[in-house]
Amino acid sequence: MAQIDYFFSVFSPWTYLAGNRLEEIAAKHGATITYKPLDLMALFDRTGGTRPAVRHPNRMAYRMQELKRWAAHLGAEMNFTPTIYPPNPAPASYAIIAAQKAGGGDIGGLVQAITRALWAEDRDIASDEVIRAALEANGFDGNLVLTGLFDGAIAYEKNLDEAAERGVFGAPFYILRDTDERFWGQDRLEFLDRALEAL
Repeated sequence: MAQIDYFFSVFSPWTYLAGNRLEEIAAKHGATITYKPLDLMALFDRTGGTRPAVRHPNRMAYRMQELKRWAAHLGAEMNFTPTIYPPNPAPASYAIIAAQKAGGGDIGGLVQAITRALWAEDRDIASDEVIRAALEANGFDGNLVLTGLFDGAIAYEKNLDEAAERGVFGAPFYILRDTDERFWGQDRLEFLDRALEAL
């Protein structure tokens, strides 16, 4: 069975725009997904990236055009300027890690609910209330927002270390473990699909 390691940030607009396409591709090929939320700003610092706050205005202007193009292309509802941005990504990331460990729910749906809360609903994804609602809506115990903190914090740091060691430099980032092929960005999901087809 093919395995996909999925490195992502809960506040990345590109993670939001990926929607459920990764899950659909994995289901089509009988592949499993391991979700690895990480600290994207720290990853940029480690791998030579530039934090958005200090990027040249030309780059940020183009980024906004691309976000609008992709949202329209995918038919995704999107608020391009969330009220709270960037939010603290740690609490939602810890909850995702705890939920994956606990099992029994829809982890892909949880990730999508959290990113949708930020990018379509303009909610604070660091809020316990928002995270709890996303957990419960996807079949998980809402109390994981509290009980998963310790294990989540440890795994969150490990995900960052692993990402840097395995060639990850942005998000979303997909690694097909079987071949070590790497795919950066939601716009590379078609190539991941093809790579799985070729296995």
